[in-house]
Amino acid sequence: MLPGLVLAIMLAMLDNMIVGTAMPRIVAELNGLEYFTWVTTAYVLGTTVSTPIWGKLGDLYGRKNIFLGSIVLFLIGSALCGMAGSAMFGGTADGMTELIAFRALQGLGAGGLMVNVMAIIGDLVPPRERGQYQGIMAAMMSLAMIAGPLVGGFITDHLNWRWAFYVNLPLGGVALLWLIAKLHLPKRRTEHRIDWLGAGVLTVGITALVLITSWGGQAHGYAWGSWQIILLAVLAVVSLAIFLPIEKRAAEPIMPLHVFRNRNFSLTSLIGFLLGFAMFGAISFMPLFQQTVQGASATNSGLLLLPMMGAMMVVSLFVGRAITKTGKYKIYPVIGGAIMAVGMWLLSLQDVNTTTFQTGVFIAVLGLGMGFLMQTSMLIAQNSVEQRDLGVASSASTFFRSIGGSFGISLFGAIFNNHLTASLTEKIGPQAAAAVTASGGQMSTAALDQLPPQIKGGFLESLAGSISSVFGWAVLFAVLVPVLALFIKEIPLRGGPTASSEEREPMAVAFE
Repeated sequence: MLPGLVLAIMLAMLDNMIVGTAMPRIVAELNGLEYFTWVTTAYVLGTTVSTPIWGKLGDLYGRKNIFLGSIVLFLIGSALCGMAGSAMFGGTADGMTELIAFRALQGLGAGGLMVNVMAIIGDLVPPRERGQYQGIMAAMMSLAMIAGPLVGGFITDHLNWRWAFYVNLPLGGVALLWLIAKLHLPKRRTEHRIDWLGAGVLTVGITALVLITSWGGQAHGYAWGSWQIILLAVLAVVSLAIFLPIEKRAAEPIMPLHVFRNRNFSLTSLIGFLLGFAMFGAISFMPLFQQTVQGASATNSGLLLLPMMGAMMVVSLFVGRAITKTGKYKIYPVIGGAIMAVGMWLLSLQDVNTTTFQTGVFIAVLGLGMGFLMQTSMLIAQNSVEQRDLGVASSASTFFRSIGGSFGISLFGAIFNNHLTASLTEKIGPQAAAAVTASGGQMSTAALDQLPPQIKGGFLESLAGSISSVFGWAVLFAVLVPVLALFIKEIPLRGGPTASSEEREPMAVAFE
């Protein structure tokens, strides 16, 4: 079972990393520079919208078939993405439009990968032993985040960009066959009343939220005060207002509201949101700092994240084993949140004189905090609900982290742009600032070398200061994580060395 689940996690994590590296080549061939942000937006939208639905469907109809269905949908989307703009679809004229549509389809499948892996572990492994399995998954996620840019760089340099998508097919095929043969789960009853109305309203609301965070204040989007963003905000609020009474009356709600009455579940959902907000929002600026301020290449900037990923991998494995051995878990999100806040604070101290070694130490501290938090929050959420709501708990944990990351990237992007514009205007003057900021803060080493020394120095100082300000703001959100974690009630985990045969039976069934 475990190899198939690991491959599924690798599929979900590798894809974005590989495609991100190949995007310049894709845009150049399909002539779609003005639409390139939609390639990412479509995938994120499909993933975020479908995550709660995949979780609930697994609760209703059994995890195995739903999981296999999400893998098949992801692979179909991958194959179609690889064929976008090819002769099969009439050439490159509409290639970018095709790619955007197929990325949305691929995202719908990807939404079921992560949530179903975690829910299956929850189904099969007693909570006391669940930590070490989730620790392994967290370690694989870290490995994928390291390997993704390297694989993407190799494909971009030595193969056609279409292999950025085709590479998913053999990996997914092996995972699919392995899970069909090895994964055995208890059957569920098949007569249900699906909450289609709730699912539809939730989809509309999530779509509005994702588009707000993707378009708001962006160069290829709309101003925050534009009628488009205001309309989306109204749509999101109205959808939420309608969604709540629908779920109260639904026989089998897509998002059961009673789970939020559990203090631990609500706290971990909020912690997940803040974790995604601070972590993904701030970390998205690290490659820009490493490549522009410190002069690293795109490939090397990926390698420079090794200290963070390595620390996260080691701590995740340690925490998983410790939870299995002791059955205690409350202390880990408290420690992790505190260390993550320290890591953010250290990163806020960076300037143009910060060395790559210092940056490596700072992000290693951040990785330590993330290792304590990433899977522990999922474990607490799963342990807070009944077995019938396990998929909902897993999907909610993933969903709130994803939405937090979207909001974080959007808010920190606005902070970065405002700080950069003000700082450049002060250091090099308004006219030079306008010319430099036209690049969006991203300039190649060759372009930087062509600038006059005074303007180049002012630009690098402003860029470093703007990125540091992002991490400074991230500290304010990160410090809330350990504070909230203090209010978690430690409920004993079932299972472990003294578990009864009934508690261990599902796991035995899975490995038959």
